[in-house]
Amino acid sequence: MTDAAPDFDSMFADLCNQVGFCLHEKGQKKVIAALPKGLDAAVRAVFAAEGVDEPNAPGDLKRAVRDCIKAHVTR
Repeated sequence: MTDAAPDFDSMFADLCNQVGFCLHEKGQKKVIAALPKGLDAAVRAVFAAEGVDEPNAPGDLKRAVRDCIKAHVTR
């Protein structure tokens, strides 16, 4: 039995509904491409896709994005 692939649709829906980052398709592809580089790279890709200055974003917001992504890719 193999591990199930991450449910990216659900992940992006949660990012939108729970965190407020509703990414367009191009942004979603950038986040998916960043995932193999780690959670931090995926978080940076989310902020970049939304045009948010990630280094100056509140720590709680970064943590919320990271926790949301982590919940979907580490099942």
